[in-house]
Amino acid sequence: MKSIRESYERWLRLADPTLQKELRGMDEAGMEDAFYRELAFGTGGLRGVIGAGTNRMNVHTVRRASQGLADYVNAHFPADGRRIAVSYDSRILSDEFAKAAAGVFAANGIRALIYDRLMPTPCLSYAVRALHCAAGIMVTASHNPAKYNGYKVYGPDGCQITTRAAEEILSEIEKLDVFEDVKCLGFEDGLRSGTIAFIPEEVYDGFISEVRAQSLLGDEQIDRDVAIVYSPLNGTGLGPVTRTLRESGYTNVTVVKEQEQPDGRFPTCPYPNPEIREAMQLGLEYAQRLNADLLLATDPDCDRCGIAVRDSAGGYRLLTGNETGMLLLDYVCSRRIALGKMPEKPVLVKTIVTTDMGERIAEKYGVETVNVLTGFKYIGETIARLEKAGRRNSYIFGFEESYGYLSGTYVRDKDAVNAAFLICEMFAYYRSKGMGLLDRLEEMYREYGYCLNTLHSYEFEGAAGFEKMGRIMAAFRGGIGKIAGRQVEKTADYGPGLDGLPPADVLKFTLSGGASAVVRPSGTEPKIKIYLSVSAPDRESAALEEKALAAGMEAYLR
Repeated sequence: MKSIRESYERWLRLADPTLQKELRGMDEAGMEDAFYRELAFGTGGLRGVIGAGTNRMNVHTVRRASQGLADYVNAHFPADGRRIAVSYDSRILSDEFAKAAAGVFAANGIRALIYDRLMPTPCLSYAVRALHCAAGIMVTASHNPAKYNGYKVYGPDGCQITTRAAEEILSEIEKLDVFEDVKCLGFEDGLRSGTIAFIPEEVYDGFISEVRAQSLLGDEQIDRDVAIVYSPLNGTGLGPVTRTLRESGYTNVTVVKEQEQPDGRFPTCPYPNPEIREAMQLGLEYAQRLNADLLLATDPDCDRCGIAVRDSAGGYRLLTGNETGMLLLDYVCSRRIALGKMPEKPVLVKTIVTTDMGERIAEKYGVETVNVLTGFKYIGETIARLEKAGRRNSYIFGFEESYGYLSGTYVRDKDAVNAAFLICEMFAYYRSKGMGLLDRLEEMYREYGYCLNTLHSYEFEGAAGFEKMGRIMAAFRGGIGKIAGRQVEKTADYGPGLDGLPPADVLKFTLSGGASAVVRPSGTEPKIKIYLSVSAPDRESAALEEKALAAGMEAYLR
């Protein structure tokens, strides 16, 4: 194994000219962070800081991963099925990475089918299945800051790859020297030869049609002139979201100008994640100024959707991912029953860190709940299993607390185009009944009880941070009897696999008083994430109890 210095010197000799300036300017600390490991490849593909080095997102690490994927496809699929769909978002170098990957696939005898412009992640999932591809890749770092980029890999079912597939692709990648073993073809050469082709426009049209087909209105008449403010957060959502709303009759839509066009620098929202208030702030200002009814925002690859609605004080309240998911689940169930479209054995799929309120709502409507590991890929896999069992129509909704939703089976990943469309329909529907989303939410809390769910993320950068995360998880597994004065009634360790789920580095503590805490390292970022759930008589009591519980958990991170 080469030392950090040896790897650095080799990159200095062989790396692309665009990386040379950064390499020459590295100090010892920068060199260590860039070369102490190879960028991890897993079920989430690649994700990392853009730059030079083995632990960075650059044209060489992208090509190496693409060569490994190409070798995997060539080993597992017949010649007439060797096609890979490619899409990319607005991030820095996303288009260049996508074209570089397409060139590697083409050089390996695999037809690369790429969108002619940036497109959301769900459009990639749709294209994989529509074009009968062996695989797909989406160049994106989702909602991460501008310095990141990434590379998601999808299987032939349009779902992110399974753990087994990821391991096999990683095995192929690890055989490769980043400079000597990668086959490349220029993008323009590939287009001329036909080994690279643009995805037909009718595929995108088909995606939009499928989204609009998720409507649950029937003959109901609603006010589509509701005032909507929308922000794509400088990402991919502008075209598909506004087109879907426009074709569905929503005419009063204002786009946040500063966040309208694709821009990987994200100048007005350094952390382009609709889960956090800072990313929504400009949209909130627009909504206040225009007296809008509803604010929507989608993340850069348009698979997450955040919303805000006007409150009784004249301001705007941001809804959590759990709250929006609860509202959508309730709307989907009630409308399906009203329209006679509820299948015989309906299924809700949610992640283990998503609010338990989802199960209570599902139970009321006679819907089975399937809990899966964190990550929408597991929801997509469940759809595929239902389909294989002849129960494709059983799936009616899936959601996760991190603002991901899907009401159909036309894609196998979360879809913010679908979410934005369904949220607008739900909002207009309740408005036609003289009710707001907050009114409906309060009705649900009165019916099911109040439950506060929060997420806390803690960053651990660099090699030292990576090691510390391992020590923290080991300490949590060492046996904890109490957290913030609450007795630990049960510890569920998903490490070896649990409840029929595959192994995952996740711990769930069930605590006295109806509370719980889930701890897991992020699969794509140098973070530990803690999910807290607290039940209480009202919002104020729950907030106080949650604060104490958060402090108790943080004590174990020092």
